[in-house]
Amino acid sequence: MFWLKPNPVPSGAGGKALTIAVVNQKGGVGKTTTAVNLSAHLAGAGKKVLLVDLDSQANATLSLGAAPSDDGGAYSVLIRNDYPVWSAIHPTALYNLDLMPAGLKLAGADLDLSAVPGRETVLRKAIAEILPRYDFILIDCSPSLSLLTVNALAVADEVLIPTQTHYLALEGMKLLFQTIKIIKDRANPDLAIMGILPTFYDRRLTLCREVLEGLRGYFGGRVLKSVINSNSKLAEAPSAGLPIHLYSPRSRGAGDYLRLAEEVLVLAGQR
Repeated sequence: MFWLKPNPVPSGAGGKALTIAVVNQKGGVGKTTTAVNLSAHLAGAGKKVLLVDLDSQANATLSLGAAPSDDGGAYSVLIRNDYPVWSAIHPTALYNLDLMPAGLKLAGADLDLSAVPGRETVLRKAIAEILPRYDFILIDCSPSLSLLTVNALAVADEVLIPTQTHYLALEGMKLLFQTIKIIKDRANPDLAIMGILPTFYDRRLTLCREVLEGLRGYFGGRVLKSVINSNSKLAEAPSAGLPIHLYSPRSRGAGDYLRLAEEVLVLAGQR
């Protein structure tokens, strides 16, 4: 656990944060790994970044060496109308990277929000005041199309979809795209898909090559140029509470996420 000092207000980044929801209702696709390491690399590129952990498993929180928090994290922001959003934002040991941690109570947030008017846009209203203070806000969503994920999509400018290059990778994608369309139609007309990110790629395996080719053939330009290769260091880094570029800076995983960050900066018009 490594909070540096209590709840500082970040210095202005200028403009308005580009908010990216990292989403896939299928688990085990590298979603949290992507949210954490993309955030870290963007911060390393000099961008002011906030990572919002909306998964009750709190894996993004733990991956940055922080302790899960129900009182003083994302749950408080969503459920308590009087809770100041800055009190839920904490600095990490990485310069330019802040965290809004998750906790176990998020598992019941759907029920807690069910009777709240405008429940799909609670997060959007809660973080509106902090948008000018960051360059990027990344939201790590739970592996489901829950009300929490709907809140993330309602506030997001872009959606990043990590997808395994394994069999059945396309299963469930249709439902996800339908959900994105519904949110776009009803709550967030500016919502766009930044891209599909192929993960767990192993060029030695014919299946991986075929799935990647199938993704590019079916989705075309929606598939990012960046590919995240299978790499044991990526699996080890969370246990050390470090992003990959600090845990193993010369690993393939560190290089892959550096290239992803560069591609995102280009897509965001910040390169």
